Amino acid sequence: MKVQVSREVQEALRLRKAVVALESTILCHGMPYPNNVRTALEVEDIIRSSGAVPATIAIIEGVPHVGLGKEEIEMLGKEGHKVKKVSRRDLAYVVASGLHGATTVSATMYLAHLAGIKVFVTGGIGGVHRGVESTWDVSTDLRELSKTPVCVVCAGVKSILDIPKTLEFLETEGVPVMTAGQDHFPSFFTADSGMRSPMRVDSASQAASVVRAQNDLELGGAPVAVP
Repeated sequence: MKVQVSREVQEALRLRKAVVALESTILCHGMPYPNNVRTALEVEDIIRSSGAVPATIAIIEGVPHVGLGKEEIEMLGKEGHKVKKVSRRDLAYVVASGLHGATTVSATMYLAHLAGIKVFVTGGIGGVHRGVESTWDVSTDLRELSKTPVCVVCAGVKSILDIPKTLEFLETEGVPVMTAGQDHFPSFFTADSGMRSPMRVDSASQAASVVRAQNDLELGGAPVAVP
């Protein structure tokens, strides 16, 4: 798949600088314009102020882009819900159809990996929906975590989901779920979901060591939940 990587991101990867992937679903489907654009640019500024390079990921006219300019973020923000929400399932269709696409966690992970980016920051990841016994509604984010070697720093699972079943599913898929600085797994807007985290890490270096070992062993992705 042809992936267009911005010059800034290319140069950062060449120099082995820290690069942080960002999704675009929240830009097109999470907030109204112009708050969505303002927030997206603020998040990029925060990453730059920490010494890393942001790489917002989206599909523009059928071409996956890793690293967007301000004009592209503005355009996608204005288009909003007209931009198709894209998970791994939708990538081929959107690319072949020449459409704009806003990437979810799974699609962002996949495209970040193609570009050589190891870390992706987002809000809440998808999971097992309540009533899954009758709907079989399980987010593809969970399967992506089991096979794509990208560290996903997040606020845990979205609070509307079935968190106990989500953690069970991740265990079945062999995903090492880490929580930063506490024993309990967070719940998106709240620090404590009431569920114990499978693993606790107390520093960024400890989390990085786990992620490095996960990559060396070719075991897939690794989420780090930050309350």
